[in-house]
Amino acid sequence: MTAVPIRRVFVANRGEIAVRIVRACKEMGIGTVVGVSAADRDSMAARLADRALCVGPNSAAGSYLRGDILLHACRASDCDALHPGYGFLSERAAFARDCESAGIRFIGPAPDSIEVMGDKSNARTIAAEAGVPVVPGCDLLSDVAHARRIGETIGYPLLLKARAGGGGRGMRIVESAREIESAYQQASTEAKSAFGDGALYAERYVRRGRHIEVQVLGDGLGKVLHLFERDCTTQRRHQKLIEEAPSPALWPEVRRRMLDAALDLARRVSYRGAGTVEFLFDAETEEFFFLEMNTRIQVEHPVTEMLTGIDLVQQQILVAASGRLDLEQEDIARRGHVIECRINAEDPDKGFLPSPGRITTWKPPQGENIRVDTHCRAGDIVVPFYDSLLAKLIVRGDTRADAIDRLRRCLDEFEVGGIKTTIPFHQAAVAHPAFGRGTITTRWIEEFGLTPAA
Repeated sequence: MTAVPIRRVFVANRGEIAVRIVRACKEMGIGTVVGVSAADRDSMAARLADRALCVGPNSAAGSYLRGDILLHACRASDCDALHPGYGFLSERAAFARDCESAGIRFIGPAPDSIEVMGDKSNARTIAAEAGVPVVPGCDLLSDVAHARRIGETIGYPLLLKARAGGGGRGMRIVESAREIESAYQQASTEAKSAFGDGALYAERYVRRGRHIEVQVLGDGLGKVLHLFERDCTTQRRHQKLIEEAPSPALWPEVRRRMLDAALDLARRVSYRGAGTVEFLFDAETEEFFFLEMNTRIQVEHPVTEMLTGIDLVQQQILVAASGRLDLEQEDIARRGHVIECRINAEDPDKGFLPSPGRITTWKPPQGENIRVDTHCRAGDIVVPFYDSLLAKLIVRGDTRADAIDRLRRCLDEFEVGGIKTTIPFHQAAVAHPAFGRGTITTRWIEEFGLTPAA
């Protein structure tokens, strides 16, 4: 690939990730245009970018998910590259191909990589071929009877998962054969509604599992680096709430094998740009298994940035512009311990129901080794049309104990008025002895009653 500087980036997203991309571009001297829905005309991203173009109505379906309109706006504003952020169209191979066909550089992986790794059953096959451990199960279920046979073969509990998509949708834990039919129908229907694809696959359910992911960067030509792991075990219904690095659960030898496995898989698909290889770690047996690969920047990418000092969004842009990855593995080192909390507009006392409304007070914590990624200000209205994420609070300490202490202080200082947020939940979670010991699992929140059963 011939190096051609990027002059202007079209940001095809909203919220804090749009702000994050705009700021990264500004630091690189690159112009920005952000596409906004009608509801986001006065957003922070719209104000920070060089220009904002309205791409549709309030609904995501009529704006942020309209690839044709986004591409038209990109060309009309003379942008030569497009950053999709995360969510929306970021993992749509067809959209990435449309960008490339229009002469617009897609700041992300090659369309073929998105396609091959976006199909989770296909990704399992590729992982197995690359020698990466996979959870016992099957690549694709044909029907309920097939699911029942798999349950008889590998035993219960069984986990049914959607072939496409993510975020815990289209996923069901099956404790026994009598639950198979209803679980299959529910998961398939949910997956069809969310992703337009009701296909499922099945795997063994690990009861004492931890969710650990490895951040990778590649040049698309075979050079791939890791930026260590993130532990995303604190979840509610498969939705991540707290992430940290390094993982308190991994011994050095297990960590080395996991990092190597992530690199093997990324090389297998000649990965380009930033991506994340996700693993399930069995806390009882210390085995790890491939879950999926996210072919985009992750919500929790600031954890890795604080840990290593490397700007992942800028690295995405540099690879897209030059086709090269100038970093070397020996350039990447860890610095202390980092923890991130996702601050959402939700009411933990009411089953995490969304809490839209006007923000009357917004006073995030400040100080050394504290970072807040947000798109919010006092006076902003949290609309009900999109994800409820308000901010990400990230702290770093010399040790895990230092990071937890700093996080507690920051949560106590974080003032938000006018709406309910998940700050009280985070305060309870990080104060819990199990979190302090680092002995939690992905079912910890439900098991310890930190949130009402839903």
